[in-house]
Amino acid sequence: MKPDFIQTLHRHIDISCVKSTHTKTEIDTMLAYAKKYQFVSVFAMPCYTPYIIESLKNESFIKPGGVVGFPTGCDSTFSKVEQAKELIKLGCLELDMVMAYGMLKSGYYNYVYEDIKQVVQVSDTIPVKVIIEAPYLTDYEIAKACEIAVYAGATYVKSATGWSQAPTTIHMIKIMKDTVADKALIKAAGGIRSLDTITQMMELGCERFGMGAESARSVMEELHHKGDL
Repeated sequence: MKPDFIQTLHRHIDISCVKSTHTKTEIDTMLAYAKKYQFVSVFAMPCYTPYIIESLKNESFIKPGGVVGFPTGCDSTFSKVEQAKELIKLGCLELDMVMAYGMLKSGYYNYVYEDIKQVVQVSDTIPVKVIIEAPYLTDYEIAKACEIAVYAGATYVKSATGWSQAPTTIHMIKIMKDTVADKALIKAAGGIRSLDTITQMMELGCERFGMGAESARSVMEELHHKGDL
């Protein structure tokens, strides 16, 4: 792994607690890790968003993030737009929105495009990461999802929500990067639990890694024990 990436790895990790079962205690643990390691951003389900924003108000290097249409992507476009507006008004500085991947698989590409585009438009300068939920897609669909997300103005194309039983693979990331090239950034998420996985995906061109709180802590501890931090 590149030395400069090692030293700044924490600034490439989005830490999250986005399961419906996550409790406030787990949110507090995540926030403690975020503050200790200075991860670039923090995500939770919308009911916890105001609390996260309040907790991070004195942390200038940690961005509170919000999720849109999470985790299914099945919300109406109107609903997603309103969610985005609310989250930005609350103080979110990044948005991760779930693509309507069922519509993508049905071939309704224009619907998927407009769905993303409208959220991007109301988000203005706030970066939007579009989650394509790659574990549910064929190789062709992964590439198509990336094309649409880029065309609609996504800042990042993100591999998964982490709700799928199957993880994001190196193969999926390669398809994503080959499709996106330099037209958008790549965020890998969903089963990203080790430094080895991060290393391989970073070498393919990933810029961000979405990780659960304990996995993120474990990776930072691994770096520490190796003497890289």
